[in-house]
Amino acid sequence: MNPLINPGKRRFSIALAVLALAAAGGAQAQTALDDIMKSKEIKIAIPTDFPPYGFVGTDLKPQGLDIEMANYIAGKLGVKVELLPVTTANRIAYLQTKKADLVISTLGKNPEREKVIDFTAAYSPFFIAVFGPKTLAVKAPADLAGKSISVTRGSVDDAELTKVAPPSTELRRFEDNNSTVSAFIAGQTQLVATSAQVAGNMMARNPQMGTEYKFVLKDSPNFIGVGKGEDKLRLKVNEILAEAKKNGDIDKMAVKWLGRPAGDLPVN
Repeated sequence: MNPLINPGKRRFSIALAVLALAAAGGAQAQTALDDIMKSKEIKIAIPTDFPPYGFVGTDLKPQGLDIEMANYIAGKLGVKVELLPVTTANRIAYLQTKKADLVISTLGKNPEREKVIDFTAAYSPFFIAVFGPKTLAVKAPADLAGKSISVTRGSVDDAELTKVAPPSTELRRFEDNNSTVSAFIAGQTQLVATSAQVAGNMMARNPQMGTEYKFVLKDSPNFIGVGKGEDKLRLKVNEILAEAKKNGDIDKMAVKWLGRPAGDLPVN
């Protein structure tokens, strides 16, 4: 060490250098919005197995509320959109590995997810419940004891069901919503935990089953997932959502796909 350099000043200089590097890293990390505007394209992860939020139409193209919202945001940004089909299990990873700029895929917000990704304001209503045949007496979590129920692995449905299900409940977890619903329809489980929208679609297609709503697990509005630290992109999307709520576009989408207006939605 140079004896002419004051050790205190040297430590101070090192500290400044560390802070500068950290600041540079933070600035470098927030490039998503700039990259999108430069390339004139945004990559958005969407569901294709979760009607009416996302499903494949007769023309073999994705459609649904989440797809309409993805196209809406791209349109407001003035860029093209690349839609990336994802499952409940891998949608978070698409953000973490930067395969997607946004995830619009019936994504609920919880503390565990907030550790690894960020969220915009809510864009649509959503609630989760337990459904089963009218012949099965189930009115509360305690009534699940000794019964089998299908649920999608890693979803908010799974997390909320796990919280309240008695130890003797047989939880059968499946990798996507189609498999979860199919297991119930095939009689592999007595009950199913899913969204009211998915259950409504299932009941309409299978009226002979006599399926009914049993009880709510969680009222969980949908949020848009953004990469951790990508505040510029998150705030820009929030601006678009705030204007869409104000001018009635969000309510129009909700009425079109869910049969009712979005109503009050959390902004954070």
